[in-house]
Amino acid sequence: MLDSVRNAMRLPDLKRRILFTLGVLFVFRLGAHIPTPGIDGTAMSRLFEQGGVLGFLDLFAGGALRRFSIFALGVGPYINASIVMQLLVVVFPALEKLQKEGEEGRKKIVAYTRWSTVGFAAVQALGLSFWLRGLGIFSGTPWDLLLVVATITTGSIGVMWLGEIISDHGIGNGISLLIFAGIVARIPEAIVQTWTSVSSGQMNFLVLLLALVLMVAVVAGCILLQEGQRRLPVQYAKRVVGNKVYGGQSTFIPLRVNQSGVIPIIFASSVLLLPYTIARFFPGSAGAFIQRTFSPNSLVYMVLYVALIIFFAYFYTAVVFNPVDVANNMKKYGGFILGIRPGKPTSDYIEKVMIRITLAGAIFLSLIALLPNLMTQIMGINTFYFGGTAILIVVGVALDTVQQIEGQLLMRHYEGILKRRDRAGLFKL
Repeated sequence: MLDSVRNAMRLPDLKRRILFTLGVLFVFRLGAHIPTPGIDGTAMSRLFEQGGVLGFLDLFAGGALRRFSIFALGVGPYINASIVMQLLVVVFPALEKLQKEGEEGRKKIVAYTRWSTVGFAAVQALGLSFWLRGLGIFSGTPWDLLLVVATITTGSIGVMWLGEIISDHGIGNGISLLIFAGIVARIPEAIVQTWTSVSSGQMNFLVLLLALVLMVAVVAGCILLQEGQRRLPVQYAKRVVGNKVYGGQSTFIPLRVNQSGVIPIIFASSVLLLPYTIARFFPGSAGAFIQRTFSPNSLVYMVLYVALIIFFAYFYTAVVFNPVDVANNMKKYGGFILGIRPGKPTSDYIEKVMIRITLAGAIFLSLIALLPNLMTQIMGINTFYFGGTAILIVVGVALDTVQQIEGQLLMRHYEGILKRRDRAGLFKL
């Protein structure tokens, strides 16, 4: 990884992309520390010390929710809008047709997602403001409330814009990198708090060692999950075109065990946080019941969490991978899987394999996502600061970013070879 970054900094264009990405991440972290007017920061800190779902929600906001800064909502509204839009594309044929229209259709889908993000941000900002007002953390006139809602909504739109410009002009997936930056920025604070707990006797030293061992094991498991593949052997028949013979070689189709990455965990978390957000509009017994039901430590939450992770793993895999297209392309170029007839039998076989390996990947994702809750209940740790979800996001985003840097290096390496050959006159007639 360090070698790739070092080599990338030697190329001006790639260096500019990396520095641009780092600059945008700095702006994001700066905005996470700008407080929203009228909010009692001390009372907010005491509220988060109680634990619960707020700590998990703050994970995706990079600590901005704890401070209730202008970026308090983080990437949550954008993720919710993306979930809804992807579901609508599957349900409504008009949107599905629009998605297949190429670049123009993709731009329209992106525009719809942006407007949906504004709506989700406004609703969540209003719910947070009313909830904090009921707790006495925020007190002000209706105009002050409107100012808070407008500030947080605008901040959420700003986060969406920062993520998009990273994807367009930087390196890596912008939204994923923003989540990555928020998690990594909290590591020093988590280390200090953990050491304080050990020093004060609140956490046993042997428990800490066991937690570290499990953390290393989870990191290794996340890497294996991200890089794991099921390789289907493919044989290409020989074809004679003119005086040349094509094909006759063996290769494979790499089917990733975790085709969807961290998307199922992020989507499932966002869906389960939505009822908790709506419950803030009902400060009475009904709201308290919903909050207890969807607490991360409740059995209902865990069961729904696992079910949603498995659902989104299959859903996202179906969106990004089409076995029929793969089978048709193989048939077009004379390829076939050993023992399987070309055409529909090949697509059915690939789909069968994908269903099996996706289930295994989704189950492993579920175990990683539930790791913080299990650590809390089994070992008695009040807060497992760097839980399985955070580890998976950090590992997945880091691997994806490094692969993109290596791809850019490889592409520019070939360009350099062609330019040197052209200067030597090898391509001149």
